[in-house]
Amino acid sequence: MSKAKEQFLEYLRVVKNASPHTLRNYGLDLEGLEKFLGKEGSLLKVDKRALRAFLGGLAESGVSKRTVLRKLSSFRSFYKYLKKNKRISFDPMEEIDSPKINKSIPHFLSYDQIERLFALPDVAQLHGLRDRCMMEIFYSSGLRVSEMIGLNRADFDVQNLRLRIRGKGKKERVIPITKLAAEFLVLYLKHPARERLEEDCEAVFLNKFGKRLTVRSVDRKFGEYLKQSGLAGKVTPHTIRHTIATHWLENGMDLKTIQTLLGHSCLATTTIYTQVSTKLKRDVYEKTHPLALQDS
Repeated sequence: MSKAKEQFLEYLRVVKNASPHTLRNYGLDLEGLEKFLGKEGSLLKVDKRALRAFLGGLAESGVSKRTVLRKLSSFRSFYKYLKKNKRISFDPMEEIDSPKINKSIPHFLSYDQIERLFALPDVAQLHGLRDRCMMEIFYSSGLRVSEMIGLNRADFDVQNLRLRIRGKGKKERVIPITKLAAEFLVLYLKHPARERLEEDCEAVFLNKFGKRLTVRSVDRKFGEYLKQSGLAGKVTPHTIRHTIATHWLENGMDLKTIQTLLGHSCLATTTIYTQVSTKLKRDVYEKTHPLALQDS
């Protein structure tokens, strides 16, 4: 690993408080570019032609536009850092355009589908209670899976029905939860079987060994419930986040509040739900308006 790359990753870790996941991705992206340049090349001397050749090779190999965009983001941050610290005089990324991506409308569930899914866990069993609790919190507050598994006992304010969340970039936010979600959480945390199992005394959600759940474990478990419910396919745990955001908007919540609750850094990310809302209203209109029914 080049010294410049090491210093950049250390800067991200210490100054920008980047997560291990982000550091790993940035490191791999720069390593890939370094390998492409070969022994004769250098990250400090790369020009726009080399960068375009590298990106062209990615496109030819079938790499998705989203992956290309992520790599471009890594390179932009890297060369901006180098220029700021006078390691280079010109930023080669200033002449590189990003590919356009058509944003797809997020899939969401109806309230009836939510109820059907939430009825599946056996709440008489510890892990069933845990899973129902997670479902309620997903729908209550629109958490990401990574935020859910990162919850600690100290993050739960039972008196004020609030959770402290650590989101992307370790940014913290405090969000409300419903009374029902809080009741399920209290039941789970105080369950005698959980107390006997507990190895990690800080984590809220535990696996069968008493340790903190992983994203992969949540995805796998939810996949089982989705298969039972007949919703498997396009639906993932993240779909519940899209669902509650859509339901909030349909019930009159403003976009700025939704942005804050979801932890979006940019309002433009949140506006995608206005497209969902518009489509939903159109679908309801065409199913219920007498003349719309007559035309079909």
